[in-house]
Amino acid sequence: MELTMEQLRRGFARVGYICEENTVLTVYLALVLQKPLLVEGAPGVGKTELGKALAQVLNTELIRLQCYEGLDETKALYEWNYQRQLLRLQIDRSAEVEVAEEDLFSPRYLLERPLLKAIRSDKRPVLLIDEVDKCDPEFEAFLFEVLSDFQVSIPEIGTVTARTVPAVVLTSNSERELSDGLKRRCLYLYLDFPPPEEEIKIIKAKVPGVEERLAWEIARVVEYLRRQEQLRKKPSIAETLDWARALVALKHRSLDGGLVDNTLNLLLKRRQDQLYFRREIGPRGLDKVLRQGRAGGDAGAP
Repeated sequence: MELTMEQLRRGFARVGYICEENTVLTVYLALVLQKPLLVEGAPGVGKTELGKALAQVLNTELIRLQCYEGLDETKALYEWNYQRQLLRLQIDRSAEVEVAEEDLFSPRYLLERPLLKAIRSDKRPVLLIDEVDKCDPEFEAFLFEVLSDFQVSIPEIGTVTARTVPAVVLTSNSERELSDGLKRRCLYLYLDFPPPEEEIKIIKAKVPGVEERLAWEIARVVEYLRRQEQLRKKPSIAETLDWARALVALKHRSLDGGLVDNTLNLLLKRRQDQLYFRREIGPRGLDKVLRQGRAGGDAGAP
């Protein structure tokens, strides 16, 4: 039974993946049309989490292919288990039994890698191809050919066609421009950092025990830092959540500039960014930002 869009929306909420309506709609269309979904955005906006959350919503297996420079077909598709094949040869030769080539190159000696595993799965899995922009253009070309027909050719066995078309999510940090061929085969979704009101919902969903006021102040400070163009590494959602958990563990119920300064290493992971904060903003600057937010009622400030 296929999910309705409302069921998908409720499913994301149930597993704690807070997203906008456009995200739900695009994921739904990718499922209905059986098209791969290409998700781009800055690191830490929830691209990988989208694939994980979708697997939870569909109650199916998550199969993940982590891309990197130098990734090739054997690491992504399949390899032969040469050790088992060699052992079989040795045993049969000891018993003076002739081994046929088709016996050695049979499915029992295949080592499935993520792509083949997804194609051969009986139940529709979620195939997460993570950080596809890190792989070489040659592998990308191979990849979109596989994703076009969801079948692969294994010379010793023949063509293996998908039993069920996987739900495919590709993520990209835009480190390099992806080919038009890949984009043409995918639906496209861009994820940006969430507005403060959405980030508050994410914090409350992922950090048990966080106070309403603290959740608002965290979202306000993070949103302010992300607007600073001089920062080379903006705080991601993952870093926001780590910071929130740390503040809850330290039993803080609200923020001030001094506390932000003391825990800055949880938010800003580059020395230059920390120096910029202390030089150009500082604890007093953050206190002013928090006061202005409360006075203006930003993001439903308590």
